[in-house]
Amino acid sequence: MQTVLVPIGDRNAEFAIRRVVREFLANPEMEIHLLNVQRPLSRHVAQFLRQSLRSDYHRERAEMALAPARELLGQHNIPYTVHMRVGDRALVIAEEARRLDCDRIVVSTARKNSLTRMLEDSTTDRLLTLTSVPVELVAGPGVSKVERYGVPAGIGAALALLVAAAVD
Repeated sequence: MQTVLVPIGDRNAEFAIRRVVREFLANPEMEIHLLNVQRPLSRHVAQFLRQSLRSDYHRERAEMALAPARELLGQHNIPYTVHMRVGDRALVIAEEARRLDCDRIVVSTARKNSLTRMLEDSTTDRLLTLTSVPVELVAGPGVSKVERYGVPAGIGAALALLVAAAVD
C-alpha cells in the first residue's frame, strides 16, 4: 500500500487532491494523509492570547482550509487521515512525511514566471531541499496577466525612472 501526503493550505491545493482522487479511483491501494500547516502567530500577538485561544484559532483556520479536500474525498467515499500542525510549512511537511513513512508527497504549485519564482521564497523549493521523500508537483492554473505583463512592466518603469533620475 502506498502512503501519500497531501499538504493542504492554499487555493491551489485542489489540483493535488484531484490528482490523488483520480489515482485512488484507479488503484484504491493508497493511504491518504491530508496535512494543514498553520504559521505560528507572531510573538507580539501570541503574548496576549492564552494557549487555548491560539490553538482554537489555528484549528479553525486549518478546518477551513481542509474543508474542500475533505468534501471531495467524502464524495468519493475515500478514506483519509487529517493532520493539523503549526510551524514552518516546508519543515513541518518534511517532518510529517518522514514520521508517517510516506512514499511520496503530492503538492500543488502555482505556475509562475521565472522572475516571480526567482524573487519569491518558495515553500516548494525549500521542501525539495529538506526531504528525501519524492515530491510530485501538480501545476495549478496558468500565470495571471498581471504577473505575466504587470510585474515586468512595473520593473521596466521603475528602471526607466532610475535612469531618468540618474541622467538629471
